[in-house]
Amino acid sequence: MTQRNWIAVASAEHARRGRDHRPLGFMQVGHGKHAPLKRLSSGDRVAYYSPATVFSGTDKLQSFVSIGVVQPGGPYEFDMGNGFVPWRRDVLYAASHETPIAPLIERLAFIENPKQWGYKFRFGMFDITDGDMQLIASAMKADLKTLAL
Repeated sequence: MTQRNWIAVASAEHARRGRDHRPLGFMQVGHGKHAPLKRLSSGDRVAYYSPATVFSGTDKLQSFVSIGVVQPGGPYEFDMGNGFVPWRRDVLYAASHETPIAPLIERLAFIENPKQWGYKFRFGMFDITDGDMQLIASAMKADLKTLAL
């Protein structure tokens, strides 16, 4: 199967929690929904875009905060306490630096109209081209070896 590239959307706080988890990172999307995670395959790349620092935050962080590769194994449930049991996928995150999206807007193929660039992110998770993933990874100064780019 072909390796695919994905953008996932979450607050930076949530994306960082998955990125910094040890011994292996994880991802959650859509407030812990199962269906989007089933679309991912082992070896797929994922970059997290964060519109704000905290969930429902009003700041405009508008940055890519993590980038990595989906690991073998399917979605699994994880009890986070207080009755919240979201679905997760394991991800090996590459060393990288958070970077704002603004300098990339005119160059990203998935952005059809730069004046309405934020529209696509409303989907929560969507696939992108190899070229767009390469552009994001380069802007993040990501470890390209980890990403097989």
